[in-house]
Amino acid sequence: MLDGVRDILSERWAEDAALLQNLREWLWAEGLLKSTLVAGKDENQPEVAKFRDYFDYDEPIARVPSHRALAVFRGRSLEILDAKLVLPEVLDTPASTGSARTVAVPSLAEGRIALHLGWSHKGRAADDLLRKCVAWTWRVKLSLSSERDLFARLRESAEAVAIKVFADNLRDLLLAAPAGPKVVMGLDPGIRTGVKVAVVDATGKLVDTATVYPHEPRRDWDGALHTLRLLSEKHGVNLIAIGNGTASRETDKLAADLMKQLAQPEIQKVVVSEAGASVYSASEFASQEMPDVDVSLRGAASIARRLQDPLAELVKIDPKSIGVGQYQHDVNQSELARTLDAVVEDCVNGVGVDLNTASVPLLSKVSGLSGSVAKAVVRWRETHGAFKSRQQLMDVAGLGAKTFEQSAGFLRIRGGDNPLDMTGVHPETYSVVEQIMKTTGKPVAELMGRADMLKTLRPELFANERFGVITVKDILGELEKPGRDPRPDFQVARFNDGVDDISDLREGMILEGTVSNVAQFGAFIDLGVHQDGLVHVSQLAHKFVNDAREIVKTGDIVKVRVVEVDVARKRIALSMKLGEAPGGAPGRSAGQGAGPRDNRFEPVRAGRSEGRNAPGGPAAAAPSAMASAFARLQGSGKDTKR
Repeated sequence: MLDGVRDILSERWAEDAALLQNLREWLWAEGLLKSTLVAGKDENQPEVAKFRDYFDYDEPIARVPSHRALAVFRGRSLEILDAKLVLPEVLDTPASTGSARTVAVPSLAEGRIALHLGWSHKGRAADDLLRKCVAWTWRVKLSLSSERDLFARLRESAEAVAIKVFADNLRDLLLAAPAGPKVVMGLDPGIRTGVKVAVVDATGKLVDTATVYPHEPRRDWDGALHTLRLLSEKHGVNLIAIGNGTASRETDKLAADLMKQLAQPEIQKVVVSEAGASVYSASEFASQEMPDVDVSLRGAASIARRLQDPLAELVKIDPKSIGVGQYQHDVNQSELARTLDAVVEDCVNGVGVDLNTASVPLLSKVSGLSGSVAKAVVRWRETHGAFKSRQQLMDVAGLGAKTFEQSAGFLRIRGGDNPLDMTGVHPETYSVVEQIMKTTGKPVAELMGRADMLKTLRPELFANERFGVITVKDILGELEKPGRDPRPDFQVARFNDGVDDISDLREGMILEGTVSNVAQFGAFIDLGVHQDGLVHVSQLAHKFVNDAREIVKTGDIVKVRVVEVDVARKRIALSMKLGEAPGGAPGRSAGQGAGPRDNRFEPVRAGRSEGRNAPGGPAAAAPSAMASAFARLQGSGKDTKR
């Protein structure tokens, strides 16, 4: 009978929406995410050791950064970590015995339920039963479901942040500085399989390939140099692009020796990320572009083209294969794909596309152009030659007026019949430019680039019912800098000689590297030692930095100081605090009076160091209502503590 009463009451209370919301918000504010190693797991196994930072970890759940949350959830899914929500606890010391032994008493969560119900223990006949009903409601009906709901909330917010980080890094990578129309030799490093070589001309066309074997087991260093020198002299190579994979630094030395033999100071060598190159090599796009070329050599061609124009080459690869995200396989894949595709399209449209050189994958990212229409554009170009004007797009089969309206403003024609076709001015607004020409008495060629003249014009004079003042201002801005590229100027990072492997690094070294990836907690730097180093967010600048992207972005060339090297775990801690802090105070390096956020390798133990015992944290003081609720539940005024 009494069990039936308990079940009826607990079911009713568990369906109280206001109670559920109250508990969830309280648990979100007060609870801790705690993870431990699953019993019986060998922490020295490589797959398990990756999660060593989370073998004994806890942090206020509302403040868990996305990368830590996703790491814990991944460890749990692999059955390496146990994760649970730890609640505020209350322990009671019986006053009658005077003993120091603590006895577990009903939790604060049960007190919250009692407070919501307006019930308190007053020694009445039914109060003991109601107290058991409250405890049953929490332990059986609400505790697990609340933990599940809060974990879902944490995962959702963590995934949103991770997707944003990936999107921001992808945008920076796509908008990296292009080397431009130069002859590039691409080197795809390898040891036993040899170094794959591909030379592309200034337009990106593959003109020559080879395979050399300078490393083990053949060690044909001189033969490799001879082959590379012949290719360089034959095609007039301007740049050497080296993939950053296995044997990258050894191949970088080969390129350095080649440059000494050529004795041409204008030739530069650049280490390029080869992430996704193998995916492209085996793709349909690669087989169509280079049908008679071996798959391994296609990767070298892709590396060379990435240096010429990163945007044009990387759009041929699935964004998820480029490798600039964090825990990308743990997030919602459809949402990730949708977001990354939008970023690619924004970047392509922001930079503009050369109609006469763009590939099908690049054209298909232009607003309004589908894959089939992009193929039709390329077929028309191959049949009739280069486009002379944007208007010729209307001759392409399948490209109608609506598609033309959506895409024409993002397509560029250099050296065409109309100078405006190389700008971002849409053909529909050419009539506005004609009015400007009549007012100034200057042809369009003399207007373009003349900021001094264009700034004297009043946009209101050229606005009409169809094109407003804002549109006219955009047109004038485009004419001031016609065909401008929003991407930065091309620069080259120079790696230190003698630093080829992580074992060559020493604390205090000042090195130059390229930012390969950025997360909220810091930036990863490619130093050319096969393992990226981490500049923690606390070591980016002599000021508080909330997000690493405030200071650096993917592709930036930076100078860093080596703070610590852990060869066994392949971790490199770096700092960008090279000089003195503003005001003359020396910059504090990691480990020197550093707080929890300066920990290089361990996750923040916020639950122990900056959460529960921090001013205003969950341990500051239980709300008076909470204390009152617990007193009601206990039916006494005994002291409590967490």
